[in-house]
Amino acid sequence: MRLMTFRYGGQDHAGVVTPAGVVPVLEINTKHDLHLPNSLLEIIRQDIREIPTSGVSAISLADVEPRLPYAVPPKIYCIGLNYKSHAEDIDAVQPEEPGSFMKPASCMFQPGGDIILPPAEVSDDVDAEGELGLIIGRSCRFVPVEKAREVIYGLTTTLDLTALDVLRKNPRYLTRAKSIDTFFSFGPVIVTSDEVGDIDDLEVITEHNEGVCSRDFVRNMKHKPLNLVAFHSNFFTLQPGDVISTGCPKGARIKAGDRVRARIEGVGTTTANVTQGLRTPFGFSA
Repeated sequence: MRLMTFRYGGQDHAGVVTPAGVVPVLEINTKHDLHLPNSLLEIIRQDIREIPTSGVSAISLADVEPRLPYAVPPKIYCIGLNYKSHAEDIDAVQPEEPGSFMKPASCMFQPGGDIILPPAEVSDDVDAEGELGLIIGRSCRFVPVEKAREVIYGLTTTLDLTALDVLRKNPRYLTRAKSIDTFFSFGPVIVTSDEVGDIDDLEVITEHNEGVCSRDFVRNMKHKPLNLVAFHSNFFTLQPGDVISTGCPKGARIKAGDRVRARIEGVGTTTANVTQGLRTPFGFSA
């Protein structure tokens, strides 16, 4: 099953993506006398993996505005330097354990929307990284690797950005370099894990201005998805809706006017336009 949140008629809706378009959950409830939540995060929390769409009209994807699957994930964890090519690109050494870090929900932008580059005095060397995202489906702790797939609700694409010049100053600045406004997006489609065969066979592609910047298979990650789930569950409870973005083969250096896209065949795409932000203070008295 493929799910998305979309805006239509001025309101946000949860829906099931079909070849004909997106079928709103509210219409499915009416047709099939169900009480499904009109929220992707709540659908994940309830571990709903089958939703009937027969007899319900679909809305063309061209007529809806894709939205983030949900605006505030419980946790956003990203994995740095998980591909050798990315480590080589920024002249870094791959860590023996997953190089994980958290990102705040405040840094997210809508899929298909704008990456707003910070003023040059904040950062003028930014890259965008297309990645495979894992969506956790149940609360769990100390998950064995052989059971890790059971706790993955679905897969998605992500765009993770880095202020490389900030990071070069000191590796301890990683969280700051990764948390600037509009430095993360995921979705708009989440594919339930039962729809995907071997996760290691997926190819992760970052496109930059319609050309391919990087591509590599998940099997070539230093720390593969199931290991990432098991590893992180040793340290904290994973919760439904947690996002683990698993790393990029190589990021695309971006500037205003560019367009970037994360693409994974069988999972989906996340696109963004790049614009230049201004230093416009707000929220306090002059």
